[in-house]
Amino acid sequence: QVQLVESGGGLVQAGGSLRLSCAASGRTFSSYAMGWFRQAPGKEREFVAAIVRSGGSTYYADSVKGRFTISRDNAKNTVYLQMNSLKPEDTAVYYCAAASAGYGSSWYDYNYWGQGTQVTVSS
Repeated sequence: QVQLVESGGGLVQAGGSLRLSCAASGRTFSSYAMGWFRQAPGKEREFVAAIVRSGGSTYYADSVKGRFTISRDNAKNTVYLQMNSLKPEDTAVYYCAAASAGYGSSWYDYNYWGQGTQVTVSS
């Protein structure tokens, strides 16, 4: 069982930056691949980024590639999403998720989810 708690969301102007954090409970954090997803009002939840157990490989949606960076600190049981050059279309609730079977880009690849944190980018 893994419990995930996101933080770091907020309101930012276009072009600004935010850093999301996701703290995980338990002693097995390093055995999970971790991902970030987002869901805007009226839209389906979409993949944003993922990182493998060791942190050695990362994956991004085309829409955020070059602007967002996912990282993890297994000693702190935390995964991060650094978001730069934010755009109004990045506005959404951002969720972190843990996958026991390894990296995936679909929501059903993930076993555990946080409650989400709101990110709002004003134009």
